[in-house]
Amino acid sequence: MLASGMFHWLTLAAAICTSLAGQVLLKMGTIGGGSFVTQLFRWQTVIGLGLYGGAAMLYIVALRKLPMSVALPCTAASYIIVAVIGHFAFGEALGAQKLAAIALISAGVVLLATA
Repeated sequence: MLASGMFHWLTLAAAICTSLAGQVLLKMGTIGGGSFVTQLFRWQTVIGLGLYGGAAMLYIVALRKLPMSVALPCTAASYIIVAVIGHFAFGEALGAQKLAAIALISAGVVLLATA
């Protein structure tokens, strides 16, 4: 069985990935127009909200052993991935300023995770 610390780090990674998938599905739910209510009940939005709930549960498990001051900033890793997905999947701009921000976030996440 995995060492307790490793299990909680993997749970945190799963929470981040699940939250990221939920974010992408929420974005997909906005495509196609319609009213807010129409967008709210699209399958992508419903599943995206469910994934957010699942991510919260995984995060709670991770917090049982990981310091919150480390765990929460590690979730910023999703900002990096979502910027790349937004660029390639949804045509969102990814200019020099965003790339510099991604580099700073990456450095901060690594620094905190190793603290």
